[in-house]
Amino acid sequence: MKRTHIPVLATVAISLVIGFGFVTEPSAIVTLSPRATPRFKLVPGQKFYFNSFVDCNMAEAWVGDTFRIFPGKHGEDPVWGYADDLKFADGRNADEAFSRGAADFRTPALPKNVPPGQTGLHGAVWFETVYQDARDASGRTLYAVYHNENYPETLPHDAKTGEGYINKNWPQGLKGPTSPAAVCRIGIMKSTNGGRSWDNRGIFIEDHQPRMILKPHNTSLTFAGGVGDPSAVASGDYLYLFYGEYGYPGVYSPATYQPDKEYSGQCVSIARIRLSDLDNPVGKARRWDGKGFNALSDGIGAPITALQIPKATGGGPASSPTGGFYWGPSVSWNSYLQAWVMLMGKVVGPSWAGSDVFISFNTNADLGKGNNAQQWSKPQLLLSRPGHFLWYPSLQPLNTPDDIAQKRTCLKLGREARLFVKDILPEKSVYLSEYVIRFDK
Repeated sequence: MKRTHIPVLATVAISLVIGFGFVTEPSAIVTLSPRATPRFKLVPGQKFYFNSFVDCNMAEAWVGDTFRIFPGKHGEDPVWGYADDLKFADGRNADEAFSRGAADFRTPALPKNVPPGQTGLHGAVWFETVYQDARDASGRTLYAVYHNENYPETLPHDAKTGEGYINKNWPQGLKGPTSPAAVCRIGIMKSTNGGRSWDNRGIFIEDHQPRMILKPHNTSLTFAGGVGDPSAVASGDYLYLFYGEYGYPGVYSPATYQPDKEYSGQCVSIARIRLSDLDNPVGKARRWDGKGFNALSDGIGAPITALQIPKATGGGPASSPTGGFYWGPSVSWNSYLQAWVMLMGKVVGPSWAGSDVFISFNTNADLGKGNNAQQWSKPQLLLSRPGHFLWYPSLQPLNTPDDIAQKRTCLKLGREARLFVKDILPEKSVYLSEYVIRFDK
């Protein structure tokens, strides 16, 4: 799914939704109903381009007084080719780091891929979130939550372990009938030197072959299944992982496949892992199963109901080219609102087609209490650009004395933040910001 595919798109038209109201001027604000809090508006800002390769959520951290970012892709990919684009760049603040040219990025030491059948890193990885170990005052101990993609070629099925995939009735990928669809997984790498080198700690949440959705039903040109596009935040003793769920909630069989059942188990889901388990995460995460964090890391969980698009308004299974679902969550804690904020894209067609960005809120600071982690508000439309594909929306800190002093990142923000998004047209793809979002209580 992390790819450079550029679809054929229509002409440009820009519109914004602020709160509940549809407007044409980004600076307008609409008063929300008493139940609809927080409030927000978009304010036009200076057009701000990110000058290097982005194909995922932006992973970043302050290492001492240095703001460091980790965009890009690393590893083997038989469809798109081997990648050596996972790099890092520094700045005295977010604006400076984001303004770096491609030549200013450096390549960290990363684990190499191992051959099929061996234990180690398979497929390509993208860093989606960096958790900074609070116990290390230097800020140099980092855990990268990564999105990992494989195919039957890079991770063939092992009957003894259940890992890997069988190249039979495999669905089509993004580069035409002969290209296979990828399967996504989520893992962790660790750095003790501020991200200059990384050690792979393993995959800690995944779906196996029985949950892959195959031909003839999978025709969306997206994933064969799996879990991916994560965003992770710390709350209490746990790291909470928000991710896209793309597999079948049971054993897929062409004879018994039910699109409604597939739809029921998909959209944005959540799992958690103890912070103390990040060094050895394999098998330690637990998924939400509808009642609590009880499902195993490779088991069947339940998505966040409030973030599923109702069937009556276009919701559907991820394997269908007409299925509608939210994806690519980017979650942050907002110290001004004292609430969690989630941005996400929306898929409405094949090949990840979608021109809208949505926002949702959770006012429960403690994600571990009861069902607090599930209590997200109904998504509201934040940005719409018909004719474009909008991927990987995120909120980023500003170049203000307060944001610098508070060492804010995409995981911890204040009243105002930049809205970034990957904006795709047939002739080009850019990661940019044109608006600042301002929150009100």
